[in-house]
Amino acid sequence: MLAVSVPGSSANLGPGFDALGIALSLRSELGVVDARAPREQPASSVDGHHPASVAFARAGGSGTLWVRSSIPIGRGLGFSGAMRVGGAALALLQRADAAGLGADGRREVLAVAAELEGHADNAAASLYGGIVATDGASAVAVPTPLTPDVVVWIPADTTATSSSRAALPPTVSRADAVFNIGRTATLVAALASADVAALDAATDDRLHQDVRFAEAPASAAALASGRAAGAWCGWLSGSGPTVAFLAAPGEGAALAAALPEDGQTKVLGVDGAGMTVAVAPARSPC
Repeated sequence: MLAVSVPGSSANLGPGFDALGIALSLRSELGVVDARAPREQPASSVDGHHPASVAFARAGGSGTLWVRSSIPIGRGLGFSGAMRVGGAALALLQRADAAGLGADGRREVLAVAAELEGHADNAAASLYGGIVATDGASAVAVPTPLTPDVVVWIPADTTATSSSRAALPPTVSRADAVFNIGRTATLVAALASADVAALDAATDDRLHQDVRFAEAPASAAALASGRAAGAWCGWLSGSGPTVAFLAAPGEGAALAAALPEDGQTKVLGVDGAGMTVAVAPARSPC
């Protein structure tokens, strides 16, 4: 059975608006429903409006998809990006008789997913794994010797990315643009050189977080709590309302315990594999 496994992600990392993403150890499995045994799929099928199905069709796929996901929906953890990467990848694998995706195939997957997302940061992280920088058309790995715990604080509220982006101002000042360019460059350099002390200031932002925090004050409070509790750094994950932190290996649980109790916490890791071709499990209950 043709199937893929795709990680969720956290985007922006503070100042890297639409340009930086990190893959997380929250995974989804997607596959093409076997028309010969439609009731023997490992998860429920999804309709044609599902983001995975839309990407599957856009990339030339034929058939119906099933999805099983541990990525929360509407929380800023890359659900739609992962689904679109998975759907597009399945279409290309179907066309190639599941022979695998080379570099050109992955670029095509990114192009489809980024077009549907409207930005490439989540999709690039889910596709390639690790920490990535993207210009919208291609992605480059951000190498780091660090192996942090990634702690996410997830409130009950959801955020619609489209409305969150619509609230952002159409222009920014030169000072704010320079501020974010400097912080983004410092963040990439700090990750590459394992300069943990530089990470906190490097994740400051002036382009999007304050606007989004105005609509999610609990998330702003969670970010402040995590930074005060010793996180290496923290940011609003994507458009929110989830807040993400990097912490020293083994210290994620203590950090999670210090965060506000009105949100769910998860201690995750950085997923280094990205999208992988999976062997679908045997029949299991929907």
